[in-house]
This record gives sequence, C-alpha cells and structure tokens, in this order.
Amino acid sequence: MTVTSTPGGAASGAAIAKGTDSGTSASSTGTGTGSAKRDVPLPPARFAYDRHTWKEIAYLLSGLPVALVGFVYTVSMVSVGAGLSVTVVGLPLLVLGLAGSRLIARGERARARALLGVVVEEPSPMPRRRGEGPVARLWLGLKDPVGWRSVLYSVIRLPWGIVGFAVALTGLLVLWPVLPYIARGMTNADRALVRGLLSPSDELERRIAELESDRGVVVDTAAADLRRIERDLHDGAQARLVALAMGLGLAKEKLLEDPDAAAAMVDEAHGEVKLALQELRDLARGIHPAVLTDRGLNAALSSVASRCTVPVQVTVDLPARPADAIEGIAYFTVSELLQNVSKHARATRASLDVWRRDDRLTLQVRDDGQGGASMHGGTGLAGLAERLGAVDGLLLVDSPPGGPTVVSAELPWRDRAATHAAR
Repeated sequence: MTVTSTPGGAASGAAIAKGTDSGTSASSTGTGTGSAKRDVPLPPARFAYDRHTWKEIAYLLSGLPVALVGFVYTVSMVSVGAGLSVTVVGLPLLVLGLAGSRLIARGERARARALLGVVVEEPSPMPRRRGEGPVARLWLGLKDPVGWRSVLYSVIRLPWGIVGFAVALTGLLVLWPVLPYIARGMTNADRALVRGLLSPSDELERRIAELESDRGVVVDTAAADLRRIERDLHDGAQARLVALAMGLGLAKEKLLEDPDAAAAMVDEAHGEVKLALQELRDLARGIHPAVLTDRGLNAALSSVASRCTVPVQVTVDLPARPADAIEGIAYFTVSELLQNVSKHARATRASLDVWRRDDRLTLQVRDDGQGGASMHGGTGLAGLAERLGAVDGLLLVDSPPGGPTVVSAELPWRDRAATHAAR
C-alpha cells in the first residue's frame, strides 16, 4: 500500500501508514473490517506554518528592535523636555517630542497593518488654532492626547517586545510544533494594544479636530466680511458723503454772491445724497436684508432671483421658518450661486428649489449654461463649501462640460421658535 503525504506532514503520514498496516493485519485474522478501512480516503495533510503564521512570527521577532528604538526615544524626550521645562526651550522640546512619538506610532500602525492585518485609522492631526499666540499653541501641543498615548505605547511595548522576541526565537528552536498557537495568542495581545493605544480614541476626538478647523474658517470669514464692509463704506458711501459735504460748503459760500450757481450745486448735492442712500441700502442688504427679517426666505430669495440676469423659477416649500442664522446662510448661499449664474454660466434660464428634508434644509440651483463649474483651484465655490462646512453644511456640484449645472447645498435645520425661546 502506498501513502502520499505533503511537505510538513511526513510524520502524520507515517502514523497513518502504520495504522493502515495494523488494519491489514486485523483483516487477515478474519475480522472482516480491514478491507472497508482501506477504502476510506485519507485526509490531506496540512502545513501548520502558513503565511499568516510566518507574518506573526516576523512581527514578534521585529518587535524588540522597534520597541527598543521607541523606548529610548520616549525616555530621552520626556527626560530632556521635563528637565528643561523650567527654561524657555523645555516645553517646546516636549511638544516636538510628542510630534515625534506620533511618527513612531504611525510606523507601528503600518507594521501592524502589514504583518497582523490590523487596519487602524490615522488619528486627527495635532490640533492647531488660528489667530492665537504661541503660548496657546504650546498648551494645545502639550495636551495632545494622541501624542501621550503614543508615549504610553512605547513604554509598554519594550517589556512586551522582549517577551515576544524571546518566545518566538525559542519556539523556532525547541517549540516549533506549538509555536503557531503561541504566536497567534501573543499577537492577539499586540492587536489589542495597537487598537487600544494607537487608534483614534473615539469619534469625539475627530469631531473636536473638525470643530477646531471650522472655527478657524468662521473667524476668517467674519474677518473678511468686516474688511469688505469697511472697504465698501470707505470707498463708497463715506467718500460720497465727504464730497457732498464739500459741495454743500461751496454752495453756502456762493449762496449770496451767485444764487443760481449755489442752487445748481445744491441740486447736484441732492443727487449725491440719493446715490449715497442707495449705496447704504445695498450695503445693508449685503449685511442682512430687511426683507429676510420681515418676510422670510420665500420673499427674500424671490428678490434675489429678480436681480439675476436670466429668468429664475423659484420654488420654496418650507413648513416653517428656520433659525435666523440658518436663514441668513441660506440667503447668502443662494445669492452667491445666482451671481455665478449671471457672471459665468452663459445660461438662458435657471431654477431655485428650497425644501426641508428631515432635519436638513436643502437648496438646489440649476441652470442650462455651459457647465464646467468646479470647487477646485481656489474658486468661489470652494470658499462657499468651507463656509457651509463650518456649520455642518454640505455643498455638491454637478457640472459636466456643456451643462447643465446643478449645485445642491444642505444646512442643518434649526427651529426658529426654539432658538428664540432659548434667548
């Protein structure tokens, strides 16, 4: 009888062959069972050291040098930073050290992903706040939870790395039959360590980072709006009022000497007053239009649509008025989108639809223009998307070359009555 075995299964094949020979002997004694046993197909021998096992062993063996580097760096960084904390350079060095610990942790996540199949998301970047002084930024760096968890990982990893290295090396020499089971158990502990200390702590941490970024966008937008208002006042209404005051002063001097010339100058000043009032109205509309406050989005958006250079069909289907802030953002979003239609779309007609879906306020502007609109390359749509994102909003652009263009915006719905009651 011939017994076939695969590599690594020679011992088991021999044992099976021995058992088969016994069965043959039994059949010769007249039991009548040997023939049936010989007809049963033998199970294929399997190789215990598959590629997953070798990867786990490689992880354990490489863990010691990596852990040693991380431990030495961490201890040196903390010791130097803490020891020099009484000086000017100590705390900044500690912040830089935490940034380095983040890099070590990134390498460990990559190693775990390649050898253990553990996919861990990258944590949020080190928090940064715009417009704050170096002391505030330093304090944020010192409070970085990701950096400190990376430090803790490097400290814990050294003794565990020594154990893993010793067990894996010894197992390859004297414990190789059970090494796959040992490697799996030890690397499961490594998997838990990586997930526990090197992954984002929770969604709250990521959300905090997003809010930090959004707050910077809001601050920058508000500062830009203030600069625009100041510029419009200085270059527009203020300059016109200065010229008006000078004209009235000249008219006063000529009132007795040349009444006709004075009357003409007063008439000219009257026209300047009308232009100044119109500029102030336009400026006030740019800050917050009165029609929006008095009559809501339907009337305000209809007013915006009437100023567009192409006909716009407006449909507003809202069960109630949203909060003032959401109304204002929706109004200015539509204003900017319709300005883009007027300036760039080369369209013949457009439509504006506004409705509420669940807890979201949705706006959609569609035109039959040339298309090709994009949020890339620092366009106005990119800035609009940033401003919407600062309030948990969303902007989507579908504008293939040749058109049509559909721009959809979503904002969180907040009840107007609830907002007023909270005040």
